[in-house]
Amino acid sequence: MTKILLADPDPRSRGDLQTLLRTRGFDLDAANDVAAAIAPVAEGDVDLVLCDTALPGGGGMALLQQIRELQADTAVVLLSAFGSVQDAVQAMQHGAADFLGKPFAPDQVLVAVERALEKAALRKENHALRAALDDRLRLDNVVGSDPRMQAIFKTVKAVADTRTTVLITGESGTGKTLLARALHALSHRRNGPFVEVNCGALPETLLESELFGHVKGSFTGAVRDKTGKFEAASGGTIFLDEIGTSSPAFQVKLLRVVQDRLVERIGDTKTIPVDVRIVLATNKNLERAVAAGEFREDLYYRINVVSVEMPPLRERPGDIPVLAEHFLRRFAAIHGRPEMQFEPSAVAALLAAPWPGNVRQLENVIERAVVLGKGPDIGQDDLPTLLPTRIGAATTAPAREPLVAANAPLAPLRDALAHAERAIIERALAHCGGNREKAAKLLAINRSTLFHKLRRHSIH
Repeated sequence: MTKILLADPDPRSRGDLQTLLRTRGFDLDAANDVAAAIAPVAEGDVDLVLCDTALPGGGGMALLQQIRELQADTAVVLLSAFGSVQDAVQAMQHGAADFLGKPFAPDQVLVAVERALEKAALRKENHALRAALDDRLRLDNVVGSDPRMQAIFKTVKAVADTRTTVLITGESGTGKTLLARALHALSHRRNGPFVEVNCGALPETLLESELFGHVKGSFTGAVRDKTGKFEAASGGTIFLDEIGTSSPAFQVKLLRVVQDRLVERIGDTKTIPVDVRIVLATNKNLERAVAAGEFREDLYYRINVVSVEMPPLRERPGDIPVLAEHFLRRFAAIHGRPEMQFEPSAVAALLAAPWPGNVRQLENVIERAVVLGKGPDIGQDDLPTLLPTRIGAATTAPAREPLVAANAPLAPLRDALAHAERAIIERALAHCGGNREKAAKLLAINRSTLFHKLRRHSIH
C-alpha cells in the first residue's frame, strides 16, 4: 500500500488531509517537525511527503533537500499559506513534485498526489531498469552477459575504490583497455587523469623516458627537463598496455615503482613519490614467460595482485548478438542511420564467425556494415568477406590475385615494392583481425619492424 507522510504543524490542515486521503485508500503517517519527518523517510518506508513550508525544525525546503539526499525517489509536494510564484519556482528547482497554496480544493490535492506518485513510480522503475541493465550487460563501456564477464564485472566493482594493482590478461581485441578505463571510472580517482602507455610500441630507451621522465642533458636530445607519465598520472590511474613485451632492464625499474610508488627521472639521483593506481595488460602468458626467463618472477608476483582474464569472443558466443546490437546502435547514431537493423541471416553469420580479432574485429565489421549498407536492413551479404565462415558459402579458398596486374603500367622498382609491401601488410592484418603481434609473426618480422612499416605506409 502506498504510504504518505503528512508533515504539517497545523492540526486542522493535517486532519483535513487525513480524511481526504484515507477515503482513497492511502496509508498515512504524520510528523510535526523536520526531525520527526526525516526518520521514516530515511528508512525507505515513505512514497510521498506532503510538507508545509513552515514546518518547525528548519522548514519544508530544508526537509526537501534532506529527502533528495537520502531517498531521491521519494516524492515531495510542498504546501504553503503564504507561498509566492518565486517560492513555487524555487521548490520545483530543488526537486519538489508540486507546490500547492493554502487553502486548496480537495481535487487540487488529489491531482497533485496522483501526479507526484506517478512521477516517483516512473523514476523508481527507470532506476531499477538501469541498475538491472548495468548489472546484467555492461560495466561502463564493456558489454557482456556471459557468466565469465559477469564475474569480471563483480571483481572490478570490488577493487575499483582501492589502490590495488590490477593485471588484465587476454588476447588482443578482447577489451582490456576498455576494462582499465571502466576500473578508473568506477574509482574515487575518476576525476584524476587516466594515462595510457603502449609499452610494445616504444623502444626501451624512449619507454623509460616516457614513463619516468628525464632531466636536461641526461642524453643526446634531452634539451629540457621532461615529466614522465607516472608523474602526470598522479592522483589518477596509469595503464601500461602490452607489459609482456618490456625488457628485463626496464622491468627492474618498474618493480621499484610498483613496490614503493617512487620514480627516478633519467639522469637524476633524487626520487619522486607518485600517487597512482597501476593497471597493466598483456596478451602474453606471463607464467610461461617467467618460466622461460623472459619476465622477472618478482615483478610478476608484484603485479599479479588482482588478475582479470578477458575471455576471447569465440568462448562467449552468447555475447555476440548483444555486442553487435550495441555497436549497431552506436554507429547508426554516429552516421545518421538510426533505422538500421540486423536480418536473421546476418546474426547467423556473425555467430558462425571465429573472430580471431575478438571484440575489436566485431566492432570494425559492424561499423563497415553501417557505413556501406544500402538499406535499413543489414543482411549476410552486407558483412565483409573477411569473415572466414559464411553461412552457405563454399569453404575453398579463392585464388590469389596478383599484387600487380599484368596490364598495369610499369613503375619505378622502389615504388612498386612499397605498393606490394603495403598490400601484403594490410592483407596480413586483415587475416589476423587487426592483431599486430600475430601479423608480425605471420610475416616473420619483429614487432618494432612492423610498427615502423605501419608508420611509413600510414596504415592505421
